[in-house]
Amino acid sequence: MTESFLHYLWKMKLYDMQQLRTTNGEIVTVLKPGEHNSDSGPDFLNAKIRIGNTTWAGNIEIHVQSNEWNQHKHQHDAAYENVILHVVYENNAEVKTKKGSILPAMEVKGLFDKKLFQRYESLQLSPQPIPCSNLISSVMDITINTWLQRVLIERLEEKTKFASALLDKNKGDWELTFYHLLARAFGTRLNAGTFHLTAESLPLQVIAKNKKNKLILESLFLGCAGWLNNSFEDDYMQQLKSEFSFQQNKYHLIPVEKYHWKLLRIRPASFPSLRLVQLAGLVHQSTHLFSKILETNKVSDLAKLFQSDCNEYWSTHYLPDKKVASHETSLSISFINLLLINTVIPIVFLYGKEKGDENIQSKAMNWLEEIPSENNFIIKNWKEARIKSKSAFDSQALLQLRKFYCDKKLCLNCAIGHSILKQ
Repeated sequence: MTESFLHYLWKMKLYDMQQLRTTNGEIVTVLKPGEHNSDSGPDFLNAKIRIGNTTWAGNIEIHVQSNEWNQHKHQHDAAYENVILHVVYENNAEVKTKKGSILPAMEVKGLFDKKLFQRYESLQLSPQPIPCSNLISSVMDITINTWLQRVLIERLEEKTKFASALLDKNKGDWELTFYHLLARAFGTRLNAGTFHLTAESLPLQVIAKNKKNKLILESLFLGCAGWLNNSFEDDYMQQLKSEFSFQQNKYHLIPVEKYHWKLLRIRPASFPSLRLVQLAGLVHQSTHLFSKILETNKVSDLAKLFQSDCNEYWSTHYLPDKKVASHETSLSISFINLLLINTVIPIVFLYGKEKGDENIQSKAMNWLEEIPSENNFIIKNWKEARIKSKSAFDSQALLQLRKFYCDKKLCLNCAIGHSILKQ
């Protein structure tokens, strides 16, 4: 038996409600189970029950065994003074509040369907990455789809936490915040932090003054990233270095140390040097990019805003002074989709939330339905469980469900798990 399962039974009123008695034999009627408390303090707050002929309002504490009350030192904690009922699987000790009052206890052993716990236990012991993979086909589509919509919103809110903190740091400047977030996205997971440092070292004002000159922009991004400190053989790289030297003195720029950058196990097409000039190319062709994004309605138009172009030099180079076969330098559709999913849509969702505009929030979510589904091992696991991912809306929700519910075996907090347990 687990305490979380007892919480679930109490919250969902799955005990035999006609047989509830205190250990003294008094009838217990649950008028209101209370609000499940995820912070410190009693397990359920603001509950309302009737014991015998007396109605009580207060909090509920739940344990597997009643002596856990003393083990957890609740008898010395004033936060538990307003507990009106101690719900336990097994009553093995009489307990008291801090003021010395005997706490009414209710033993629930035998007061619920045993099959319910057996199904819960089978999910908890499942070796599968998705515990309910063999049972989820029995759940109605409407239950699954409604739950995926909810966890998608959870994912967007989770993703916007960093953006919200950054917005506060930038004193409410949305364009600057978007610039920093976009730079992080170009660095992907491995170099996100270093791209952010580079963006902070290269102010938007300096970019704005030079945005019409692609060469200057490439020199600024590469220079502030610490990539122009070496000696170069190629004429173009020498030109960039010379230009950055001038711009650095003019604007008092402080470059990032190059040792911060990571190249190990990165595909050449994602090397920081190329991503930096791609970001410079994007800046070159766009003005007030975040404002343009807010004005856009279709994903196809949104993707066009992220088409960038680099100097011809980079079509035969991933790294300075190291010539390779000719290759594409514009941002790929797959990378643009990643930018939209992980950066653009979350910050637009946050903007709508901060401005109290549900239409903007809905637009951000609708964009996800227009973007193809991601395809990784987690999505493949869901496919094996017969849950299809048709769009980024689905894949983002399924990634959230896997990370925050399945991996943690929080089946009791999941609508799909609840549906399976009820069968």
